[in-house]
Amino acid sequence: MGRLRLLGTETRRTLIPTAGYGSSTRPASLPKRYTTAHEWILYDSDTSIGTTGITDYAQSSLGDVVFVELPTPGTEVAAGEPLGAVESVKAASDIYAPVSGVVHEVNEQLSDEPGLLNKSPEMLGWLCRIKLSNPAEVETLLTEEAYKAHCEADEH
Repeated sequence: MGRLRLLGTETRRTLIPTAGYGSSTRPASLPKRYTTAHEWILYDSDTSIGTTGITDYAQSSLGDVVFVELPTPGTEVAAGEPLGAVESVKAASDIYAPVSGVVHEVNEQLSDEPGLLNKSPEMLGWLCRIKLSNPAEVETLLTEEAYKAHCEADEH
């Protein structure tokens, strides 16, 4: 089971799942970016590893999640290509890789508790960690503000 690492500045603190990466407090230098397909990535430039998952918007559209299919560690993934799948009481949906690289770790807890995607989609319900092959891809993704605007446009 993963631990949480507290990141932040005097004005804002962010908890992120670390799953064995130790515990520390340091400046919030991990940018969170989003895809138009409602995935997120929290990229750590120190390790070139991005923690990925689905957004709260995505989980609320899916309904109660009953099964999560995750990639195997060591799997090569390409940005925009299927990474796994989520099944809910409403539908099944593919999950797409926000970046290219190699799957470093998966959230094994989702096998027993797929509902974590509903309860904590952007923290405890993270899907996997990817060792990025091209860190510049992170900069091509949406900022939080741009993602919010995208979601608002989808609703109209």
